[in-house]
Amino acid sequence: MKKPLSSPPHYIDDIDRLQPYQVKLMQHQEEPARELVQKINQIIANSSATALMLQEIAQLLGVAFQVDCCCLVSVADETSDEATTTNWCADEFLGLPHPEEMFSMEQLLMHSPVLQCAAQPLTIEDISIIQNSLVIGCQYLPLPIKAVLAIPTRFGGNNNGVINLIKFQPYEWSESEKQLLKEVESACAIAFSGVAQAQQIAHQEQSLQKSHQHQSLIKQLTLLNRSNLELNQMLQLVIASTAESLQADRGLLILLKYTDPLFRTQAKKQIPKAKATVIGEWARETQNFGTSKPDTLAQSFLVSDCGLCQRAFMDSGKPVIFDDYTDQNETLTATPLFAIEELPAVLLVPLESQGKILGFLVLQQSVIRNWQVAELNLVEMVCAQVSNAIIQSQTLRQVQTLVDERTAKLQSSLELQAKLHERTRQYVEQLRKLNELKDEFLSNMSDRLRYPLTNMLMSIKNLRLPGIAPERQGRYLDILEQECSKEINLINDLLTLQKLDSPHEAPQLESIDLNTRIQDIAASFEKKLAEKGLKISVDLPEESLKLQTELESFDRILQELLTNACKYSEPDTIVRLEAVHRVDQQIDQVIMKVTNTGRAISEEEATYIFDKFRRGKGRWTPGTGLGLALVKSLVQHLNGAIAVASLPISDSEQSEICFTLTLPQFSDESKP
Repeated sequence: MKKPLSSPPHYIDDIDRLQPYQVKLMQHQEEPARELVQKINQIIANSSATALMLQEIAQLLGVAFQVDCCCLVSVADETSDEATTTNWCADEFLGLPHPEEMFSMEQLLMHSPVLQCAAQPLTIEDISIIQNSLVIGCQYLPLPIKAVLAIPTRFGGNNNGVINLIKFQPYEWSESEKQLLKEVESACAIAFSGVAQAQQIAHQEQSLQKSHQHQSLIKQLTLLNRSNLELNQMLQLVIASTAESLQADRGLLILLKYTDPLFRTQAKKQIPKAKATVIGEWARETQNFGTSKPDTLAQSFLVSDCGLCQRAFMDSGKPVIFDDYTDQNETLTATPLFAIEELPAVLLVPLESQGKILGFLVLQQSVIRNWQVAELNLVEMVCAQVSNAIIQSQTLRQVQTLVDERTAKLQSSLELQAKLHERTRQYVEQLRKLNELKDEFLSNMSDRLRYPLTNMLMSIKNLRLPGIAPERQGRYLDILEQECSKEINLINDLLTLQKLDSPHEAPQLESIDLNTRIQDIAASFEKKLAEKGLKISVDLPEESLKLQTELESFDRILQELLTNACKYSEPDTIVRLEAVHRVDQQIDQVIMKVTNTGRAISEEEATYIFDKFRRGKGRWTPGTGLGLALVKSLVQHLNGAIAVASLPISDSEQSEICFTLTLPQFSDESKP
């Protein structure tokens, strides 16, 4: 039976008797803790290498607690993901397969909120009991781990590590073991702090060294930008300095040349048609890569044939980073020029300007490499400077080309300036003459219109007089008819010229007997020529010629030429009309000449004699200046040509004026 609670004197006596034993027990427990802490402090004091120090402490704790394994996890600070793990196993467990996998739980425990907030050691007597409730990742722990005793270490108020004691069989941890682990926690925290400080110092020294290298690289790039080196030479020095500063095994600088001028209008993430050319290469001398040959420089490939380069376009110009490209499940392989088998670690940064990828800066490593943020920022800065240098070089080249072109144009302009000035003077003179010609034409047209109308009006008034004789009445009617015909012919000439100057239909050709037609036209002019004291002479081939032409236009040409000869021939001279057949370049032609004797035509006058409204200088023969202009237009309408020549006559002030008319005898469609 249990003793009743109503006898306190006996209970107090029992407590008094137990107190000496409890004190002895506590003193007994403090002895091993003190010795263990002293040994840990001695290891800390005597060890220069942090890794060896943690290994000795792990072995000391494993042997002291008689566990199968001891795992120490040290971090620089509680927010850092970088941890240093030191493991110790008993000799009989060193042969287990994949021993590193057994300590994945300790890595997870380091970031467990339950462990970080625990004031007492965390105990797991049997992992299989709580296996389903562990955080994701712990359920795949290897079977040997069964029991865990862990405690976080704190230094300066922050967690800086975890002590993990592991057994490979279910085990119930005693209070004395928990208390002992708490006692050594502070000593281990000091050791972890030393490890963290050593790591920080090493990182700072490494960062300082990299900072010096990066500053040296930036200085070199600045000097290169200020130099007068040719672009390709400068880019070669840039890739060499960058790869060497970042301790890469190989560096490439690649420029793109787009074959599609409309690539900017293409949809984003679409692979453009472009040719990539290596313009800069650097490789570490101690390495011997299969593709690091002198002829790698200037080699080219298509972007569509390289999956690695296509990733830069698909990722919108972001850096392409592969720790090991050979492990990637890429549907498109990289071009052989990259030598991925020997250099699997790749950093490819696009050279970009205003959304256009100009090329790539490529750094490669023969081993797996984790690029730091500072290194990536440095490479991106280098790429930005290289892109600016490329754009600046292209702009300067374009500006220089433009300056050369403008200089050549300016030189040409200076050479043409005098000619233009002379042309301007000639144009002004021509405008003055045209203005005079316009005034003369208007004056002539006024006369040619007013004179017939005056005669017609006078005839009409006389016809209205009462008692007019029939003879006079007939004469007035003849005057009306003649003057009306003059007005109609003048208007028809103007309309014909306007029609011939505008796009017109092909001539309506018909076959005529040339000899007969010329004789008929000459006969119709005999009376008119005789009134001027002139005679006409016709010289035709014995065998009659056939001519395919437009009859109305042909007749009008000869009539105007004979009318012109009648106006400007000297009295008592002969107007000659002749026609011959000629073959020129296998083309049958008919050559007709109208020759008269009169005042000479100067070379200047011959240049514009066929222009509209032009009349001979010093010639007071009435007219509008439309006759020869109409002749030229009709000749061109018939696909012919006309020319004028003035030959002086010896021992005379007169000259022989000859108009030569050349017409094709047959059309192209019908030849004899």
